Amino acid sequence: MSRLIVLDTETTGLSAENGDRIIELGCVELFNRKLTGNDLHIYFNPERESHEDALKVHGLTTDFLRDKPKFATLANDIIEYLRDAELIIHNAAFDVGFLNKEFERAGFPPLRTFVAEVTDTLAMAKQVYPGKRNSLDALCDRFGVDRSNRTFHGAKLDAQLLADVYINLTRGQDALLIDVASNEPEVGTKVVAMDLSQFELPVILAAEHELTAHEGVLAQLDKSSGGRTLFRQNDEKAVA
Repeated sequence: MSRLIVLDTETTGLSAENGDRIIELGCVELFNRKLTGNDLHIYFNPERESHEDALKVHGLTTDFLRDKPKFATLANDIIEYLRDAELIIHNAAFDVGFLNKEFERAGFPPLRTFVAEVTDTLAMAKQVYPGKRNSLDALCDRFGVDRSNRTFHGAKLDAQLLADVYINLTRGQDALLIDVASNEPEVGTKVVAMDLSQFELPVILAAEHELTAHEGVLAQLDKSSGGRTLFRQNDEKAVA
């Protein structure tokens, strides 16, 4: 059994170390690669303005965020939601860096101390498609994932898109698992042994024209190999 959390954040800027904060967290849960609906979506009051360029990306104004909870008040709930899951994140270093800084401010340990693993889909995509554009938008286009309703970047929407992209990125692995599983009987399935000795299999002999054609091919092989055709040599040994 595998619990995956596809995670994305929106922030006031690009540098957690210089004081930028998380303003939105979006998480989509997958269990055995299927959406469960047990998702998490929170807006936060970052207690600071967003940089102009960041605001153009996410569109979350200070007025909209003013009455939202502060990250520290929900940090423990977020940890319990993420606990022991494998996180799927695009450009994971960015989001993990911001989350670690928020947890540090709230007096909690880093992310990797309570999750099972962090998988970076950007690194995965670069291995599968080296030298190509591997942004989330580019991967959506490559896999035919519909992003037509994406006017602004939003953490929940981007997590939903990334979940679809991740399934496509790992579809080859999944297909291998399906092939293996298809050869195994399902639990509780009764397997009936069949006695094949009761069947008499027919022997179908080659027709005359087929034997003639076969001899013609062997004659050509004999000629091109200087009489060293293994098939002929085996025939001669059998006669001897």
